[in-house]
Amino acid sequence: MQVAGGSRMIGSVATGILVLALLYVAQSIFAPLIFSLFVIALVWPCQAALQRWLPKLLALLITLTVTMVAIITIGSSVAWGFGKLAQWLFVNADRFQAIYIDWTNWLEGHGLAVAGPLADRFDVAWLVRFVQGMAGRLNSFAGFAVLVFIFIMLGLLEVEDFNARLVAPSAQPYGERILTANRVIGAKLRRFMIVRTFASILTGLVVWLFALVAGLELATAWGAIAFALNYIPFLGPFVATALPTLFAIAQFDTWHTALTIFACLNIIQFIIGSYLEPRLTGASLAISPFAVIFAVFFWSFMWGISGAFIGVPILIAFIVYCAGTPSGVWIATLLSGNSPPDTEGRS
Repeated sequence: MQVAGGSRMIGSVATGILVLALLYVAQSIFAPLIFSLFVIALVWPCQAALQRWLPKLLALLITLTVTMVAIITIGSSVAWGFGKLAQWLFVNADRFQAIYIDWTNWLEGHGLAVAGPLADRFDVAWLVRFVQGMAGRLNSFAGFAVLVFIFIMLGLLEVEDFNARLVAPSAQPYGERILTANRVIGAKLRRFMIVRTFASILTGLVVWLFALVAGLELATAWGAIAFALNYIPFLGPFVATALPTLFAIAQFDTWHTALTIFACLNIIQFIIGSYLEPRLTGASLAISPFAVIFAVFFWSFMWGISGAFIGVPILIAFIVYCAGTPSGVWIATLLSGNSPPDTEGRS
């Protein structure tokens, strides 16, 4: 019995590794597919409501148009913001080079010889390449958007038929469980995205106003970047806080101003992200912070920027499915931020 149990565990681990390897290798297909399923879960209630008043294809056209406009707006805001940063860097690269030389000289004067090891990694050219790379990757998501559009269109056309197949007698008992879990996931994701969108808009506006008051150049770009990156928990706000601080060092040429800007930006992110958002989402979406950080970094490693955006929705779906099966409740317990965990959707 122990040998059989050990063999099943080894087989499960090997299968999981192979599945993850397949997801990584075929990310050009699976990333837009999973992203599309996430979007379908969000917009299906709108599609269903429109279908009650309009022909199905017309309702589909309206839903697709609004959805793609929202996706392109978020993606374009980041691409536009990083494009502005790249232009500013080209014009003011000498400022960063002078600051870099001053830092290395100061460190070497205190016995820390870091110029050699860091010269090839963290010089001005590295910063320019980083900003250019971010802008380039975001500008090249046209192919990703086309696949997402196709998957969403086909998925919305098939939602009703798929739900009918799930309730068929031949699909039981798993069909009803999947249908119940999907409804719970859809409700959780919609609430998550409504709160996240509100927080992102508020963050972008506050950062933009703060940048204007502080005299930061590229205030509109900082607001656009803060708005879009706020959809990525932890990692997005960190980037949206660290970059303005680096640029403030070059603009004001003083540590005191840069540290003040850094502190104020972190206070903004903390109030909105750590105080306001948890109270709006409520206990039903409470997830372990460690699990959230792991999901963001893991899926960004797997699928890049698109994976970072949908890492937390994937985690939410995973927790709901685990909570819906007796053998997976313990996993939902470990990943949940509640005690006892939210087992909504378990049959």
